[in-house]
Amino acid sequence: MRKFLARPRRPASGGPTPAEAALCREAAEFVRLHHAEEPTLGPPERRLAQVRDEIRATGTYRHTTEELTFGARVAWRNSNRCIGRLYWRSLRVRDLRGLTDAEPIAEACAEHLVQATNGGRIRPLITVFAPDAPGRPAPRIWNEQLIRYAGYRARDGRVLGDPRNAGLTDLALRLGWPGGPRTAFDVLPLVVEGVDDKPRVFELPRHAVLEVPLDHPDDPWSREWGLRWHAVPAISGMCLEIGGIHYPAAPFNGWYMGTEIGARNLADTDRYDLLPRVARRLGLDTADDRSLWKDRALVELNRAVLHSFDRAGVTMADHHTESRRFVRHLEREEHKGRPVPADWSWIVPPMSGSTTEVFHRTYDAAELRPGFAHHPEAAARARGESIRRL
Repeated sequence: MRKFLARPRRPASGGPTPAEAALCREAAEFVRLHHAEEPTLGPPERRLAQVRDEIRATGTYRHTTEELTFGARVAWRNSNRCIGRLYWRSLRVRDLRGLTDAEPIAEACAEHLVQATNGGRIRPLITVFAPDAPGRPAPRIWNEQLIRYAGYRARDGRVLGDPRNAGLTDLALRLGWPGGPRTAFDVLPLVVEGVDDKPRVFELPRHAVLEVPLDHPDDPWSREWGLRWHAVPAISGMCLEIGGIHYPAAPFNGWYMGTEIGARNLADTDRYDLLPRVARRLGLDTADDRSLWKDRALVELNRAVLHSFDRAGVTMADHHTESRRFVRHLEREEHKGRPVPADWSWIVPPMSGSTTEVFHRTYDAAELRPGFAHHPEAAARARGESIRRL
C-alpha cells in the first residue's frame, strides 16, 4: 500500500496551510477562467466562496461536472506538443471519478477504447478517474498508452517487438501475465494500481483493440511481415491538472497522424527500425547515405501507413493536412486573444518538415494550466520501474 503524508496541521493562527493557500490560488485562477469563457455562468464570486470553504474544511475541493469538462478540453487546447488541437471543443469527457479500484478501472479503460474507436471513426475522448487528495492517492495506470506492443528481451540483448516497452513487458510477466504468442505485435496488458492495492495486470479484450494490417499500396507487406498498428492512440501516462487538482489516471485520445506511426514508431532505430528492411524490399542501395535510401524508404513506409488506414476505414490525418489545421487553430485562438503554446520540435512533423506551414513559424513553448503534465514517476512506471518494492 502506498503511504502518503497526512494533511498538514493548521497554523496556530487558524489560517490556511501553505498547501491550502496555494490550492486556493490555483482554484481561483481556474474558476475565473471558466466563468470568463462561459458567460452564462455569471460572476464567479459565489463559486469561489464555495471552493475556499471546501478547501478549508477538507484540504481539497471537487470539480463540478461542467468544470471537469471545461478543464479537460482546455487542457487539450493548452497541450504544447499536440498539433491536432483545432477540434479541442469536441473532446468527450467520461466522468468516472468514483472509480478507485484496479479491476473496474481496467474495465472502464477497455470501454474507453470501444467508444473512442467508434467502428473506425475515431472520437476524441477522455476518461477521468479519481484524483489525488490529502491522505488518499489516486489510482495509477502504469502503461504509457492504453494500447502498446510488448517487447520481449532475449538473452543476447535483442528485443522481439517494441523495445520501448521492454521494461513494462518484464514487469507484466513478473506480475503473472503469461505473455502473448510471441509476435512483434503482442498487445500488452494494462498494469493498473488501485488506491489501496499493488499493481495488477489485466488483458484487454479483443473487441476493444482495433488493429490495422499494414500493406504498401504496391506490395502486400502484411502477408509476409505481419505488420500492423492499433487504431487509437490513447495516452494514459500523463497527469490531467485542473485548478490545482491532479488526475494521474485520465486516459485520453485523438486520432493518429500518419507520421507518428510511419516516421517514429516503425522507423526509429530504437523502436521497430524498419527502414533498412523497407529499403531492401525496394531494392535501394543502402551502402551510402548519399543515395538517400533512408529518405526514400521513409516516404514509402508512410505511404503504406496512410494507405492501410484509409483502406480499413480508420480515421487518420496526414502531416500536410494536420499542419494546415494547426495554423487555422493558431489564427482562431489569436483572434480570440488567447495564447497558443507550442513546442516547435513536436509540432513540426518528423518527415518533410520544411514542406509544411508549421515549420516556418516560431512558437512560445509555455506550459499553461489546465494542462496535461509529464511527471518523472509516471515515466518510470511506463518503463516498468517501481518506485517501491512490489
